[in-house]
Amino acid sequence: MNSRIKGRTRLIGLLGDPVKHSLSPLMHNIAFKALDLDYVYMAFQVKEGFIKEGIEAMKTLNGAGFNLTMPHKQSVIGYLDEVSEEAALIGSVNTVKNVDGKLLGYNTDGKGFVKSLEEKEIEYKGKKTIILGAGGAARAIATQLAYDGAGEIVIFNRTFSSAVEIIDNINKNLPSCKGKALQLNEEELIREIKDASILINCTSVGMEPNSKSIISSNKAFHKDLFVADIIYQPTKTKLLKIAEEEGCNYMNGLMMLIWQGAIAFNIWTGEHMPIDLIRKEIFKS
Repeated sequence: MNSRIKGRTRLIGLLGDPVKHSLSPLMHNIAFKALDLDYVYMAFQVKEGFIKEGIEAMKTLNGAGFNLTMPHKQSVIGYLDEVSEEAALIGSVNTVKNVDGKLLGYNTDGKGFVKSLEEKEIEYKGKKTIILGAGGAARAIATQLAYDGAGEIVIFNRTFSSAVEIIDNINKNLPSCKGKALQLNEEELIREIKDASILINCTSVGMEPNSKSIISSNKAFHKDLFVADIIYQPTKTKLLKIAEEEGCNYMNGLMMLIWQGAIAFNIWTGEHMPIDLIRKEIFKS
């Protein structure tokens, strides 16, 4: 019997609730096998309020590190020894490395999105970006774009205070990027998009089985607008279909998922994830 898991194999895990839908175990275990690395990645359901116990379990088992997903990305920070500059600015952590019992926290969500933009050769530095939504993904993406040189970030959200919180943080800590928060209103959104370079949907509108688009009018789109939707199931949301019809370049959230995982993979192992292989296997799945 030829098993990749041995007595020396180090554990890496995903802590969150829910986790059964996650593609992370598939992605990381394919990469470990391809590079002959002695790690295994597993998903663990850790309910809200039990993150301290989850972290202690990973430390007790001498896990090499772990990912965090909802609802733990913010609450985990209080249990870490160090947090990277970007993660501190974003106010959430999705990746932790265990270095001899010392826990180091990072946020690879925003970096993963930026990397997926760069892969498509989309210029964001000095440009205006519109973000729809003000949840954890929107916070990470907006803050990372501002950190990496975006010229202007405008966040639209139904709950105005949530957008204001993210923008105030950007304006205070990253003043080279102009930030603005607005109540979600399609008329106002159409006006703001006119001189924007990038539009990003960070809401769940359009995710299966919801076939709606957060923008109903095609008037919002122009040919120089790049449209991103962080949803990857379905692979082409209604928003992206409208963008395509209007001649816009676009992408879904799959490469953000892969790149944020690749950056975490490098943090844990020091190795580069075989992106082309992962892309092929994930798309196949």
